[in-house]
Amino acid sequence: MRPQREHEHEHEHEHEHGHEQTHERITDLSRLKAFTNPLRLQLYRALYAAGTATASHLAEQLDQAPSLVSYHLRKLAEHGFVTGASGRSADGRERWWQVASEEGWGYRDSDFADTPEGAAAVGALTRGMHDIRTAQYLGYLDERSAWGKEWTDASFSAEWLLDLTPAELAEMSAELQALSRRWRERGRAAAAAGDTEGREHVSVHLYGFPFRP
Repeated sequence: MRPQREHEHEHEHEHEHGHEQTHERITDLSRLKAFTNPLRLQLYRALYAAGTATASHLAEQLDQAPSLVSYHLRKLAEHGFVTGASGRSADGRERWWQVASEEGWGYRDSDFADTPEGAAAVGALTRGMHDIRTAQYLGYLDERSAWGKEWTDASFSAEWLLDLTPAELAEMSAELQALSRRWRERGRAAAAAGDTEGREHVSVHLYGFPFRP
């Protein structure tokens, strides 16, 4: 998604309160390939949104078998993307999970462009993320009447056709990410203060890429 493109997971979580940090940059092909399975991407997204969840909870949400979900969660844990959430199960009958870091993860195409296997993994992951995001937005369009006027008026979809250099596109990307971080931190601070009424998960998808008519 950027020339020296750095793809970031859907939720745009690169820093914590009060100071900016960068997300983890994946440079190991085996770790990148962990997400070429579409179900693992869906599980990571669902777990991030939930905060903590069991395999059974995620299986019900994604209409998958709990045993299959447990298997893929363990694979994500092996690669350091999810971890056990302590203190959630009183009897220990089922494990609770959470994402390993709220900072998220990213990757650059150029880190994997030297080999056909690396390029193929980047292509599969990028397309997989796009398919999931598209399905999410189409799901919203199918159900938007249920959200009510306030939410449908506030939601947006936009496209701009610009004439930029690679450096200018990278600068624009950084500005948009900084803007997203500011709004994310505002939502976090409000939730921490107990201001949760009317607050929902909101997904913002940004793409910037060159094309020739």
